[in-house]
Amino acid sequence: MNILIVLTSHDQLGDTGKKTGFWLEEFTAPYYVFKDAGAHITIASPKGGQPPVDPASEAEGALTETTKRFSEDAHCKESLASTRKLADVDMNDYDAIFYPGGHGPLWDLANDKHSIALIKSAYEQDKVISAVCHAPGVFKNVEVKPNQNIVGGRKVTGFSNSEEEAVQLTKLVPFLVEDMLKENAGDYSCGDDWAPYVVVDGKLITGQNPASSEGAAKAVVQTLLEG
Repeated sequence: MNILIVLTSHDQLGDTGKKTGFWLEEFTAPYYVFKDAGAHITIASPKGGQPPVDPASEAEGALTETTKRFSEDAHCKESLASTRKLADVDMNDYDAIFYPGGHGPLWDLANDKHSIALIKSAYEQDKVISAVCHAPGVFKNVEVKPNQNIVGGRKVTGFSNSEEEAVQLTKLVPFLVEDMLKENAGDYSCGDDWAPYVVVDGKLITGQNPASSEGAAKAVVQTLLEG
């Protein structure tokens, strides 16, 4: 199993001066699911190098068993500090592509031509594509047929409008994930706010929020093992 994890390089929350990036748990939980399943993992980002971590995801209340495991894992920290540039990555080398969330992807990965090309390539090769929380925002500009978005007619989930309202960023983000998925004809559903909720539609696997990242990663592994 060769799995590509794609992280954001964007660290600014609009023009507020506040920092954002990727949500730590949404990276660490899947990373260790993949690692413990024996997968070979490559981490990439638009700019390469160290991607920005959302400071809120490093706060005491956001820490989990996997974030604590990461804090003691020199190899993983080293891999994270030296991510490959998306422009240098070829989807032919991987069996699955996985996008952790955090608000950052809404600004850069949703519009990144290399990310869009990787997702289209994965789709065309019938490979596993997965995104959690805000990361389904990366599908915004992925057309797989003329005038058909990759989520069109597919069962999907992602960070809900009510969860965005709860963190009081509805008016700050470039777009709302739930609205975007619906506008692109995705068959959107969600569970309770902050509760684990994963949707599997063939080889498209989405998770609603940080709590869904482990379940989405396990679904990726199971789908790969089933071939």
